[in-house]
Amino acid sequence: MDPDWIMGLGGGLMIGLAAAMFLLMNGRVMGASGLVGGLVDGSGRSNAAERLSFLAGLILVPALIAALTGGYETHLTQNVAVIVVAGLLVGVGTRLANGCTSGHGVCGISRLSLRGILATLAYLLAGGLVMVAFRHLLGVI
Repeated sequence: MDPDWIMGLGGGLMIGLAAAMFLLMNGRVMGASGLVGGLVDGSGRSNAAERLSFLAGLILVPALIAALTGGYETHLTQNVAVIVVAGLLVGVGTRLANGCTSGHGVCGISRLSLRGILATLAYLLAGGLVMVAFRHLLGVI
């Protein structure tokens, strides 16, 4: 089996398991942008330790896996400006959409939430259009 498929399957299983555990243990939907947003705007002060622990896991577990396996090759652009702008646009987009891929895509679709399904379709379509424009038409990425 192609290693890309194995890594994607493993990552998807871990995200799904984390979402299920978060919902069962906390009674809330696991949305990374909501967790970060609550820390930034102060609305998540009451459970800041929980939010920080979860976000630390999102960063540290992949770093640990990369350290143990020697890393994994990506096809990310070397243009730092593109990476920074993309990150900022993702952050703004998740606030405008009241959620991110983990909140709408993983948790929303699994709960058959119409809002989650529509949001997921919208950001997938927007992402595809942006890739066509910036990669194929403008040649930036």
